[in-house]
Amino acid sequence: MCLAAVGLLHWGALAPVLIASVPYVGGGAFAAGALVAWRFHRGRAVLLLLLIAAAAVAVDRATAIAPPTDQATLVLRAVSLLLPANILWITLVSERGVLTTGGLVRAGVIVLQAALVAGVALTYPAAAVDWLTRQLVPVAAEQLTAVAQPALLVFLVAGSGLMITLIARPGSAARGSLWALVASFLALHGSADPATATAYFAAAGLIVAVGVIEATYFIAYRDGLTGLPARRAFNTALGELGSRYCIAMVDVDRFKKVNDQHGHDVGDQVLRMVAKHLADVSGGGKAYRYGGEEFAIVFPGKTRDDCLPHLEWVREAIADAEFVLRDRGRPRTKPKTPRLQKGRRNYLSVTVSIGVAERNLRNSTPEKVVKAADQALYRAKGAGRNRVRK
Repeated sequence: MCLAAVGLLHWGALAPVLIASVPYVGGGAFAAGALVAWRFHRGRAVLLLLLIAAAAVAVDRATAIAPPTDQATLVLRAVSLLLPANILWITLVSERGVLTTGGLVRAGVIVLQAALVAGVALTYPAAAVDWLTRQLVPVAAEQLTAVAQPALLVFLVAGSGLMITLIARPGSAARGSLWALVASFLALHGSADPATATAYFAAAGLIVAVGVIEATYFIAYRDGLTGLPARRAFNTALGELGSRYCIAMVDVDRFKKVNDQHGHDVGDQVLRMVAKHLADVSGGGKAYRYGGEEFAIVFPGKTRDDCLPHLEWVREAIADAEFVLRDRGRPRTKPKTPRLQKGRRNYLSVTVSIGVAERNLRNSTPEKVVKAADQALYRAKGAGRNRVRK
């Protein structure tokens, strides 16, 4: 989206039309994103959208003043300094909703920053501008960007922080925040052109809005415990299958006994281990968490005989995996100096039973194929577990 904004604004023939429609597109993006974020209790996204929208308005008003006054220059410099710092801060704090004490306190912090800038602009604008534009290193950066060195440093720190967060947690909100930060920098980089700046701010808001939609998609379609696609994603996939496919239902053997004897924490670890092996299934299969200790694997374009070797492989891989039970006296975090292991390790045997069915004249719909695979799964359980039945 950032690259598209750059291309359209600087090399695209549609640039005049795009810039003319920015107030409407940008306002719609901010409003739609804020409504979606509000609906799904994404307080951080609501704050980011309000923050970027406020920055866009402030920059537009400040650049409209000609010749520029000390107050207008101060607003531009303050936005350049505070915007990246707040994007980093809002992204890193934990989610606290919108109309909660934590959410309102964070909104209050942003309002206090705006009030502080307004107060300084009315009292000591010239001194504040000198402080915000001072050189930190003897480099003529002003020839490359309109962003002053102090703000440029904050942008670099914020970008690095978001990068580190994204590497540590690839699925976090830092991805959208990072690209919103890039779009915001591009807006301030050439802030002498208010229309272009507003367009980049609109792109930043649109990125945050799309990030909210992406996050809600992962909540609905991704299982939080195992990382596999969830039941809703499985139902969606069933509607996209052609006339030839195979479905396997997988169940962890004696899983209730595992939970009863070792606790739900161990049960969760067992489900994660099983899911990891199922995700590696070959033959073009895709694994889903169906519910509880039950999983499903879909093989588009395959017959039942095509799938059997791949299902046998994944069954054997799970059975051969060494699941070590945590010793009761073992610390939760790894110590700097591990103590010597006394005695034998306590292993837990984990196996799965698998039932598989294919689409044919008798089982002509995905629902019937799933039911047939479930019946085959019960036959595998009845035959002694840890096996594949068709």
